[in-house]
Amino acid sequence: MGKIDMSKYQIRTDLVLDELDIVNDDTIKIDKRKIDDITVTDVLVKDEFENILRKKKGRYITIEYEDVTDYNNRNKVIKVFSDELGKLLDNLNINNNDECLVIGLGNEKSTPDALGPKTIDNILVTKHLFQLKGNKVESGFRCVSAFNPGVMGVTGIETSELIKSLILTLKPKFIIVVDALAASSVSRVNKTIQMTDSGIHPGSGIGNSRKEISKEVLGIPVIAIGIPTVVDAVTIVSDTIHYMIKHFSYMEKNINNPSNRLAVKKVNYLKKKINELNVNDKKKYMGLLGELNEDEIHSLIYEVLSPINYNLMVTPKEVDFIIDKQSEVLSSGINSVLHKKVNLEK
Repeated sequence: MGKIDMSKYQIRTDLVLDELDIVNDDTIKIDKRKIDDITVTDVLVKDEFENILRKKKGRYITIEYEDVTDYNNRNKVIKVFSDELGKLLDNLNINNNDECLVIGLGNEKSTPDALGPKTIDNILVTKHLFQLKGNKVESGFRCVSAFNPGVMGVTGIETSELIKSLILTLKPKFIIVVDALAASSVSRVNKTIQMTDSGIHPGSGIGNSRKEISKEVLGIPVIAIGIPTVVDAVTIVSDTIHYMIKHFSYMEKNINNPSNRLAVKKVNYLKKKINELNVNDKKKYMGLLGELNEDEIHSLIYEVLSPINYNLMVTPKEVDFIIDKQSEVLSSGINSVLHKKVNLEK
């Protein structure tokens, strides 16, 4: 079968980990570590990798977890997120007295896109106290302001221009930008936090890119924090085919295992070490699809869905509840890093 030109099939993702899954280049500096059941991946994107990874140069820290709807799990994620955000600020030489502006990007009327505005609602803002009391504000609190600029479709104003005007007035030392992201893997939706010092292109993950918000544009450090809340239909279908092959592979190897016949519930085959099916077995189960690799399957589905406008952006049905919990994670972590007086242990 002939090679498919992947350049015309843009994969919708804001996550550097999604790009790394495709590139698989050993020369890219990656530091991965486990903290209980949470995985932290630190990636340094240099100049020579910008085009390969389709990401601006900078440091990308990704936190992967299973669940934040449970109270204990949520607190663990908050602690890890807070620690990693603190390290990122230290790496940028930002000290405890530097004034911060927190921006919540997104449309608060669209639940999957409301992560930024909902996070802003719970940021501990103190700039007004510093204006009233000057240096008499209790030690351990930083001068912080917060703003929800809305979206260009509602305001008619480019978000980057709004933020630039705010900076001229408020003169913060650095900015933290929070936004909902898009993923190209179902497994990372609502289970991943990405933070980077490279800034952000709002809406880029859904093909609606606005002007860049970064140090190069604004003149001060910009830390972008996001959680993927949506995934496109192409990804869902191609991931489902991938999982079907894994399921068939697991069943092929374990169909005659007596212990499986006594199992009360289905086994999570994704957590098992499975040998991939060979090409002949794939063809047996999947027909012509069995001859294609993952990239070719993804491209084929894109080619089928896009002309009929069925490559929809999809979010989980419980997104209202999850966005509330995710915004709590981000606001709690940001508050604890910006204000040393805020104690996560309480």
